[in-house]
Order: sequence, then C-alpha cells, then structure tokens
Amino acid sequence: MSMISKSDQVNSQMTLDQLIALDAIVAMGTFRAAAERLNKAQSAISHQIRKLEAELGFDLFSRDGYRPSLTTEGEVFYRETARVLEQVNGLKSVAASLRSEQEAMISVVMTATMSLDPILTVLGDIGRRFPATHIRVATEMMGGPLARLMEGDADLIISGLAGVPLEEVETLPVDTIIIRPVASPSFPAAQRVGIRSRREMQTYTQVIVSGTGGQDFDQSRDLLSGGQRWTVSDFEAKKSVIKAGLGWGGIPVHLMQQELANGELVQLTVEGYPPRHTEIFAIRRRDMPMGQVMSRLWDDLKQARQSMPEPDSNRWKS
Repeated sequence: MSMISKSDQVNSQMTLDQLIALDAIVAMGTFRAAAERLNKAQSAISHQIRKLEAELGFDLFSRDGYRPSLTTEGEVFYRETARVLEQVNGLKSVAASLRSEQEAMISVVMTATMSLDPILTVLGDIGRRFPATHIRVATEMMGGPLARLMEGDADLIISGLAGVPLEEVETLPVDTIIIRPVASPSFPAAQRVGIRSRREMQTYTQVIVSGTGGQDFDQSRDLLSGGQRWTVSDFEAKKSVIKAGLGWGGIPVHLMQQELANGELVQLTVEGYPPRHTEIFAIRRRDMPMGQVMSRLWDDLKQARQSMPEPDSNRWKS
C-alpha cells in the first residue's frame, strides 16, 4: 500500500538535496543516521523524501520494518541517482579546478607498508611543473593514512581500503604488496620445515607494529590471539627485533628482499597466516575540492596506472 498521501500530491521539482538525502539514507541505513550525516533534522530528511516520492508517484522505501528498505522501484531509481551524484561530484571537481589557484602545499600520506617507488616519477613531474607548491610526503602506520584523510590533514593518501568509507572517496589502483610471516633462522619456529600450527605459534612472541590512526581508525590484522606480543613503532624496528631472534611477524616483502636473499630472515608457513596480498590505492575525499596541483596529480596518477600492466604479485616472490 502506498505511503504517499493526497496532501503530498503537489507540484514539485526534483532537487539535488532530495537525491543526496536518498543516497544518505541508503548508505547509512536509517533516516536518523542520514540526518546526522547531513547535519539536518530527521523531519527535514523525511519531508524531502515524501516530496520526492510524491513527484515520482511511487514509494522509494518500504517502511514496514525497523529499517527502511528500498522498494523494487526504489532500487531502480537509486541506481540512477548514484550515477547522477557521481556526475555532480565530477562537475564540482571541474568547477573547483577551474576557479582554483596553485596550492601553496599539498599533503600526501602513504602507508608505511608500501614503497615510494610507484609514485616517485609522478611526484617528481608535479614538483618540476609546480615549483611554487610545497609537496609534503609522510608515512603512517595501519589506519594512520585514513585518519589523516578524514581529519582533513591530507589531500591524498596511498593506502589499502580497510575501513575506508567508499561512498565518500574516489580511488585509483596503484600497486599490490605482499606481506609474509618471517623469522630469524635461529628462531625455534624456523628450525624445521612444514606448517606451524596456530597453537605452536601462540607459544612464541609475535612482533607487531602500532598504528598511528588513533582509536577511531585503529586497524589490527594478522594477529594471533593468546600469545605474547612485542609492539614497535615501525617496520625497520620490527625487522631488527625479528632478525635478533626475539620474535616473528609479517613484513612487506619489498622491505626485506636483501635479508631474505642473504638468509638473515626466512619465511614461515603458519596456519591461518598466509602471505597477504593487499591492493594499494590512491584515495581522495569527494568533498574536498582539488586545486590545480592536486587535479594534475590525480590525472597523472590515473594516466600512469592506465599505461602500466596489471600488478604482478610474482615480482615480490622470493
């Protein structure tokens, strides 16, 4: 039964705000959460949707359950809404670029698990093209890059997608990294070949790296529960502790190629801890306008990715 009342059957014109409200409800799951996200009263969001439904002539949401769910017609309409909002965001970026001046500084924050090499050429070209712009490049651990982006302290991050609110960002694939569990050849778990069980590995010290994202952006991966842990600040410290035979842990392969080659570190095969392949992306917020330099950097990253072959995970294998 339609929820549209006769009082709602008035002449109206579809607005961008109505489409944004629809998108927020679908993304957040409730009218209340959508209102909080858009910093509006819930009654205002409900009114916008009622007016939109009145103009369309059908219900967008079924309100029978605890959470609103899209009707069949609503699902079709929402798919088109998402395309329209994508185009609107693109127009906003173009307009911002056209009216912008060269930024005094752009901030790029990278995950410490990745090498700078895949983007150095692009950054170098940007630096030569825009010598008046200071390019700040920083590295952060775990959820640190995402925290800097969402807090407005980074224009661009190079990171994995764990925890990233995809509806709020644009992404470009950059590279793939592999993290493997390793230990010193003198470490007890490395003394024989074969798969080490989780129970056995819980008797050894696992070395982990602390995140820099704070509580709201904390990320914990590849942790074995129940065992002793050492926490260090970065991968170089982690590698030193593991090389000293004081524990085991996962390290990006590109950061330990020399140690693997000369035998200072050996790979472990651990139950429930396979080598982890992580896709790395360039990520920017949709609601942050791009100036001339950021627009050029984003376009250059896109062109560089299109001209590269698909990431070959075998290049990191030892």
